[in-house]
Amino acid sequence: MSGSPESPSENGSGNQNAPKTPRKDRSQSGGSFWYLLVAGMLAAVLFSVVTRGYKGEKVEYSEFIQRVRDKSLRQDQVHELKITEAWMTWQDQSKDAVTTGKATLVRRYYTPLLSASEQTRNELCQLLDQASIKYGFSEPAPEWQQMLPLLATTLLLVGGFIFVLRRVGGAGSAMSFGRSRGRLYAQEDVQVTFNDVAGIDEAVEELKEVVEFLKTPQKYQALGGRIPRGVLLVGPPGTGKTMLAKAVAGEAGVPFFGLSGSDFVEMYVGVGAARVRDMFQQALQRSPAIIFIDELDALGKVRGSGAPGGHDEREQTLNALLVEMDGFGTDHSVIVMGATNRPETLDPALMRPGRFDRHVLVDRPDIKGREKILNVHARRIKMSDEVDLKRVAKLTPGFVGADLANLVNEAALLSARREDKRVTMKSFEDGIERVMAGLEKTSRIIVEDVKRRVACHESGHALVAASLPHTDPVHKISIIPRGMGALGYMLQLPEDDRELLTQSELQSRLAVLLGGIAAEQIVYNETSTGAQNDLQRCSDLARRMVTEFGMSPRMGRMYYSDAQRSPFLAGSGAIVSESMHAEATRREIDLEVKRLVDEAYRTAQETLTSQRTTLERLTADLIEMETMSAEHMHRVIEENRRGPKLMTVPGAALETPAEARGDDSQQQDTSGDGDRSVQIV
Repeated sequence: MSGSPESPSENGSGNQNAPKTPRKDRSQSGGSFWYLLVAGMLAAVLFSVVTRGYKGEKVEYSEFIQRVRDKSLRQDQVHELKITEAWMTWQDQSKDAVTTGKATLVRRYYTPLLSASEQTRNELCQLLDQASIKYGFSEPAPEWQQMLPLLATTLLLVGGFIFVLRRVGGAGSAMSFGRSRGRLYAQEDVQVTFNDVAGIDEAVEELKEVVEFLKTPQKYQALGGRIPRGVLLVGPPGTGKTMLAKAVAGEAGVPFFGLSGSDFVEMYVGVGAARVRDMFQQALQRSPAIIFIDELDALGKVRGSGAPGGHDEREQTLNALLVEMDGFGTDHSVIVMGATNRPETLDPALMRPGRFDRHVLVDRPDIKGREKILNVHARRIKMSDEVDLKRVAKLTPGFVGADLANLVNEAALLSARREDKRVTMKSFEDGIERVMAGLEKTSRIIVEDVKRRVACHESGHALVAASLPHTDPVHKISIIPRGMGALGYMLQLPEDDRELLTQSELQSRLAVLLGGIAAEQIVYNETSTGAQNDLQRCSDLARRMVTEFGMSPRMGRMYYSDAQRSPFLAGSGAIVSESMHAEATRREIDLEVKRLVDEAYRTAQETLTSQRTTLERLTADLIEMETMSAEHMHRVIEENRRGPKLMTVPGAALETPAEARGDDSQQQDTSGDGDRSVQIV
């Protein structure tokens, strides 16, 4: 997993011959050019309008002649009269006229000339001379100046149209629908190396050979070796796949093109395929280079899912990618790297050798890997000497690199809120609970009756977990509300990373999940809506035991599940296909699921009934303490084994009820991720 960008390691083994790329953003410079072009055209239009002048009020030619002959239009009323081929203009006041008092507004007039003959001009000039009105002639404007308004308007419309197309089609030059949206990271921009990646040593070792090839491709080509066309990184979200790709580019010192699979797909037909071709063309011009496509499943899903005979733009884009990956020659050092957490949805043609030759698994780190990742992220915070990152790694099974980075940040924020000088171990422990169970709601007011019931519920979970074999140790019990609707929780942490679970371990896990509702039935002789999430998780686990794990003697060792689960996204749900089983088979499956749940409930009920005194003592202490540690819980259990005085919970039923039955509608009171090894019930 990656470290913080603030602490990159030096890389002295870059490719000195690789071309350097300027850091200037081409799209920004192109955008400035078009803004300047539009502004220039607007200025040209305004200039043409101004140069043409304002002609003022219209006076007909016959009216003008009559007013001059009647002497109603005298010499002092006509100034700066200009005669052109098409009209004549004048104004009622001279430019340099001096006025006193309130300034007067100059009024302008124009008169169209009905005839441009020489005789008409001579008659007009004689009349003006008789009236002692000064006049002059204006030469016609050049043709280019007359055409300037039309030309500027046309350019403005065309430029606006191109600007709109460019905004819709994406970055790059005008008409750039087919330009790739991949961002080019120059050598000096990629400052991540393998020293910033921790906890996934196997993946790093696999990619070091790719780096060696990018540095010295001749070493492999001389022996007849073929260039690996592509490397596919698969793994759960947050494990560091994108950071690994950047580290490869940083170690090799080559240009790095990064983009998402969804960047290729557009609303216009053919745009995605054009962008694929443009992306590879740019990479070939800067080879050796790396093209990294994040979330490859958005582009490379299995073809044939569309309507028969129809046109699927995504399939056309995928076809273009397949051709490009299998088309460039071995003398070009271009490697395509893809990242996905859903490899089962990718097209087989994309996964075959020759396109993605290598599949690198970036899995969840083990305890040693988590410790290394914590050390990388802890370099940017001030920690107390008491912090034991090895213990923190042990308390976080199933955490990926992103979770651990978030944990370190949460611990730092908690210490700052408490005004500590350094990050303490308590902040890390509280941060673990906050990441797994949600934000603590200390200000939420819970009525006393609900508080007693929640304490009884969580004590039931904890007591069953502490009493049965093959269960993970209880770490903490709390009735402080956390997260979204969680009124309390019981936290279990495994002693080590679990790769496999046996049938007895799963049966004990079912009993622990039902410990809360069994405790409510024993103490209160009724259940509440607080066990909805417990019942949901219990039913799902029991069904998987029957349909996927072959743990039902009645159904045999067969796989009956109709759900297709992702190996890395199990928590996101499963895609359920049409059932291929008979109605009788599905009924048998439902009966087996009910049998497993009923057996687990009886186990939980018998465990709690035999330790009724311990259950009530745990409930009373939890009401008082609100948060109980594992040490206190075990001390209460040991004390009550020696026969302590019976303690009853106020408002609880004293008689032992019969076995609970029915499917009540529940309200969630637990929080957690069922995919992790950590159990929160």
